[in-house]
Amino acid sequence: MTAAPRAISARPSARSTMTAITQDAYGPPSVLETRQVAVPDIDATQVLVRVHAAGVNIADWAIMNGLPYIARPVYGLRKPKNPVRGTDVAGTVEAVGSAVTRFKPGDEVFGWADGSFAAYAAAPEDKVALKPSTVSFEQAAAVPLAGLVALQAVRDHGKVGPGMKVLVNGASGGIGSFAVQIAKALGADVTGVTSTRNVELVRSIGADHVIDYSQENFTQGKRTYDFILDNVSNHSMADLRRVLTSAGMLIPNGGRFDNRWFASGGLVVRAKLMDRFSDHQLRTFLVAITAEDLDELRELIEAGKVTPVMDRVYPLAEAAAAMRHVGDGHARGKVAISVIGGAA
Repeated sequence: MTAAPRAISARPSARSTMTAITQDAYGPPSVLETRQVAVPDIDATQVLVRVHAAGVNIADWAIMNGLPYIARPVYGLRKPKNPVRGTDVAGTVEAVGSAVTRFKPGDEVFGWADGSFAAYAAAPEDKVALKPSTVSFEQAAAVPLAGLVALQAVRDHGKVGPGMKVLVNGASGGIGSFAVQIAKALGADVTGVTSTRNVELVRSIGADHVIDYSQENFTQGKRTYDFILDNVSNHSMADLRRVLTSAGMLIPNGGRFDNRWFASGGLVVRAKLMDRFSDHQLRTFLVAITAEDLDELRELIEAGKVTPVMDRVYPLAEAAAAMRHVGDGHARGKVAISVIGGAA
């Protein structure tokens, strides 16, 4: 017997407008503006989230800049279709659509919403989950995109399990810091590659071996790996394959934008072509935002097996500085924006 649809809860009548970080044109962080905009409406399958915090990803920086150009038909040809930036969200359910059965007003949630750099955001029911009870809203907001990429790369594509040798290049970054911890939780022997200043950080989150890339080139070493997650793209495919076991898997996940038309698209094409002529498995994938995987991340966090690594938390008014910091490519772990209190 199916549950009866919920009635839609009233949107906040006293807050018909809200504070949001918006843009009217593609460009650097200076294009972002703080404005009053309408609180988003929700349809039958969505929840309205009162945003406490929003995560900042390199994907948000890319959309802000309209990169790569080939993606603009998706983002918007001349300017973003949705002027409000941000996707990762953590907050409190304010209202629910008539078909929503998993949440009620007052629930604390985290997940994906289109336009989370704002006081309120509309999120599909199947792209949010109950917030981990053991972390702050800022930490929870740092999890969704990076955590899901790491989980699906390591668990689903890498098929990582006990005793496997895993290398994470870019182990101190947002995705890398989650990947190290998830691989350890699955029983792997994990090597993290990072800079000198982040060696102790990577060791502290569970890496069995830490390589300082300024002192050692792991692609020239004798150690081989069953699975490599490359978040940096600073080595050739041939070099990376040299340190894979005979049937090892490589996922090239570096989001570089040196090529403004295709970004890492050329790397993806080469991986696909090489996969046909090699015993090595070279995989690419698009992350899927699912409530089931968000629930798994919540369970890992509440069990103490995964902890979001936080670099900085900015207030909503300093969203441009947050985007600039992430775009510079040197964040240690994740960056978040604190939003609560931003409503008009």
